[in-house]
Amino acid sequence: MTRTESEPARRTPTRASALVRRIEAARWPLAIAAAVFVGCWLFAGLSLPVAALGFAIVAIVLLRHGDANGKPADRATGTADVLDPLAGYAAVADGLPDPCFLIDRAGNVRFQNTTASKLFGVVAKNQPISFVLRAPEVGDAVQRARATGATATVTFFERVPADRWFEARVSPLGDAGPAAPARPAVYLVLLRDLTEAQRVERMRVDFVANASHELRTPLASVTGFIETLQGPARNDADARERFLEIMAVQARRMSRLIDDLMSLSRIELKAHVRPETVVDVAPILEHVADAMHPLAIESGVELKLDIRDRPLSVVGDRDELAQVFQNLVHNAIKYGQSGGRVDVTAVSVQRGAGKPARASVTVRDYGPGIAAEHLPRLTERFYRVDTASSREKGGTGLGLAIVKHILNRHHGQLLIDSKPGEGAEFKVLLDGAENVT
Repeated sequence: MTRTESEPARRTPTRASALVRRIEAARWPLAIAAAVFVGCWLFAGLSLPVAALGFAIVAIVLLRHGDANGKPADRATGTADVLDPLAGYAAVADGLPDPCFLIDRAGNVRFQNTTASKLFGVVAKNQPISFVLRAPEVGDAVQRARATGATATVTFFERVPADRWFEARVSPLGDAGPAAPARPAVYLVLLRDLTEAQRVERMRVDFVANASHELRTPLASVTGFIETLQGPARNDADARERFLEIMAVQARRMSRLIDDLMSLSRIELKAHVRPETVVDVAPILEHVADAMHPLAIESGVELKLDIRDRPLSVVGDRDELAQVFQNLVHNAIKYGQSGGRVDVTAVSVQRGAGKPARASVTVRDYGPGIAAEHLPRLTERFYRVDTASSREKGGTGLGLAIVKHILNRHHGQLLIDSKPGEGAEFKVLLDGAENVT
């Protein structure tokens, strides 16, 4: 009876001692894992809960690894069976969301995580990292990290397997610095994909440059006329009248540009918030046709509206949809003026059994048409087929960009079809209200 009661007492310290030995044996991988996850939390944008969970998983794997080998005492005493630190690093690296490689002091790949395998393919063990990441900046970063024992960060462009921008952080792990050359050093090469950020930045720079240019042109014209009126034409009534009219035209052009820029900004702010109000497209089109009628008469264009189905209910923002149709009709009148006619057709389109109906609005002109190479770029900001003609007609280059952004918010589509000499057709497709969830 006494022996039975004493067995648990003897087993408890034995289990505790085994756990202590396992922790002692895995102390370096655990410390490195903790350092890596703290670094990812501080510098790579990993949230604290995810970092903590990742470390906990790695710790469990490392401690269970000791049980599987069955020799925790050997590892604790530092004999030849000491746990390979690379196993701990690999477990940590494979849990990272970004692509990464583990390399040795010579720059050879010892491990790549799953994300890196998907992006760059499976790399043969001990293959030089320069065979995978061919940018010389990466090699320079590896050399700096090896020489200083500190993290080196570079940005580089990679063409294989696709054109991408990356930020690479090369970090020594464990005793990888110059103070410990005898130990087998391991370096973490962590990549962060900057392609989308670079694209957005390039778009921002182009947008600012284009907007500045579009504003500078009329502003320079107004400034020039003001200087003329203050000088040589000070007492010339005819010149003053003519110049003031030109200045008014340029001022209105700047006002339209600013209005379009503000509209685009407002739309982008709520780009991911889908409208919730049910509206009927038919009365919106009637309002737009009435508003555009004076411009059509002035331009010698017959504007015809044909609403074949009623109601055409969609979930949308009434003002934004009105802006879409007004921009399209306005463009058709301006650029299709030579055809003498603009047709606006609205119809409910059935897409087959079990598929939801859609509201389809087509704006068709019979003007000079548009060459095929221009069609994919028509919705880009400030893109014009004929810059001089567009400015002469008062265009800002933002009308179709606004249309595209509004339709994206409404989960709609804009289809463009045109051939030189045959006019142009712009079709808007919107999901019917009863089909929107």
